[in-house]
Amino acid sequence: MPDKRRPDDLLDRKEAAKYLGGTKPLAVGTLAVWDCTKRYDLKPVKVGRSVRYRRADLDQFLLSRLRT
Repeated sequence: MPDKRRPDDLLDRKEAAKYLGGTKPLAVGTLAVWDCTKRYDLKPVKVGRSVRYRRADLDQFLLSRLRT
């Protein structure tokens, strides 16, 4: 079955936390703290009162955190 996810998909905080954490999702509040403190630049997109994250930005973040 082909993967229907696209890099420009927008994920809400809950989906983004699960996506970043894999089998052990991050707490949703962790993303809120990272955004507020600018600890990591995940490039959040504000849509009204909601916050969304582009899948491509999350992928870039994960790649930048890989250890070699």
